[in-house]
Amino acid sequence: MTDMLLHNGWELVVGLEVHVELATKTKLFSGSPNRFGDEPNTNIDPVTLGLPGALPVLNQHAVELAMRIGIALNCTVQASTFHRKNYFYPDMPKAYQISQYDQPLNVNGFLMLPGGVRIGVERAHLEEDTGKSTHIGGATGRIHGSEYSLIDFNRAGVPLVEIVSRPDIRTSEQARQYVTELRAILLAVGASDAKMEEGSMRVDANVSVRKPGAELGTRCEIKNVNSVRAVGRAIDYEARRQIDMIENGDRVRQETRHWDDGEGRTHTLRVKEDADDYRYFLEPDLVPLAPSAKWIQTVKDNMPPLPAARRAHLSAITGASEESEAVIVVVERGQDDYIHEVVAAGGDAGKALVFVQQAFADETAQPRVPAKDIAALTVMERDGKITSTQSKTLLAEIVANGGGDAVALAAAKGFEALDNSAAEKMVDDVIAAQPEAWAKYCAGEEKAMGALVGAIMKLSQGKADGKVVTAILQARRTA
Repeated sequence: MTDMLLHNGWELVVGLEVHVELATKTKLFSGSPNRFGDEPNTNIDPVTLGLPGALPVLNQHAVELAMRIGIALNCTVQASTFHRKNYFYPDMPKAYQISQYDQPLNVNGFLMLPGGVRIGVERAHLEEDTGKSTHIGGATGRIHGSEYSLIDFNRAGVPLVEIVSRPDIRTSEQARQYVTELRAILLAVGASDAKMEEGSMRVDANVSVRKPGAELGTRCEIKNVNSVRAVGRAIDYEARRQIDMIENGDRVRQETRHWDDGEGRTHTLRVKEDADDYRYFLEPDLVPLAPSAKWIQTVKDNMPPLPAARRAHLSAITGASEESEAVIVVVERGQDDYIHEVVAAGGDAGKALVFVQQAFADETAQPRVPAKDIAALTVMERDGKITSTQSKTLLAEIVANGGGDAVALAAAKGFEALDNSAAEKMVDDVIAAQPEAWAKYCAGEEKAMGALVGAIMKLSQGKADGKVVTAILQARRTA
């Protein structure tokens, strides 16, 4: 517990609200396209603009994607209702948003973080997005100080799921892990492209501090944080701000704040509204949403493997930790199936993991190189037929050419690994030629090893295996 405490023994309490735009072709209640980057105010219709007589019609695909999210987050999928959430902003032409209030679609779930930390998910409900305001002339792009504003209603009515965590997060690192894992889940189930830079995934952080065991402190909500890194920075700043206020005798007021990534600080946007301010009431133009048990089961049966299960499987065949960077990165890119193909082709799983992580960093899908070519290369290095340096050279060439026979390429380049007796002789020759470097290494100066290894690699024309050379040097030193 102590490693989770902040300055002077304060405890951080965070709950996250993540807004996710769903990957539907059309909007939540109308047939207008759901597309990013189109010309402003081209994806609109009477429903989007809230014109008199226009009636909403619920998008079935959006409901199914929302159920996928709920199931992936271990929620109960239940009958739900839609409410009007009343407030007026220029980007809400109806002066209300259709959302879900006391009967949301998904409730009482959880998300497991690496290391076994469980974060409760209170709800994941359906709602429509708002339009987008662009403020011109201000120094920060905010309405305060701007000369005028432009409104784009293309985003208004786009289907959203708002995922509300319980206040179970105790460090900014846990918050980053939560957002990262949630994004991976959304991509895995195909619910959203989750592009934070485009606003299809936006994070609001509710931050408060307290002494351990005390009642929850007054929270402040930081709106629309748009990167994983910024989530951590914003939470850390806000926690320090609140602690400083309390320790100086001031009171934290409940409010909504804006995170300025350039300045590295939050600013007041408005005093926080409560539920009463929104004047929720049932949407009279929509009937209750009650997915049948058969529909829910069909969605469950068609769910793909989730990132946690894929990491566990990859860890089991490669021997790498589920929390290792290589396993996390490869699963995040969706390249773990390719490693299974390499192993099925006779390749070494551990080396395949390293090769895929390093060689296909610019790709976010299955590599185009035939799995058998990578498999052959992993076996050559594993069996000591080539050095790790030589394998890197061959890997780069195979990737650049979209494939290649590793054995033939190695023969053409004259690649082969020295046997141990030849490597030992070269080590002895270099020790004799560089007595000062050897003396420094024997005295405990580890940097001297680099000079010795470099000289041996040069003498062997790159055919010596660096790991073998290092082991021989270490054995010589302790002899």
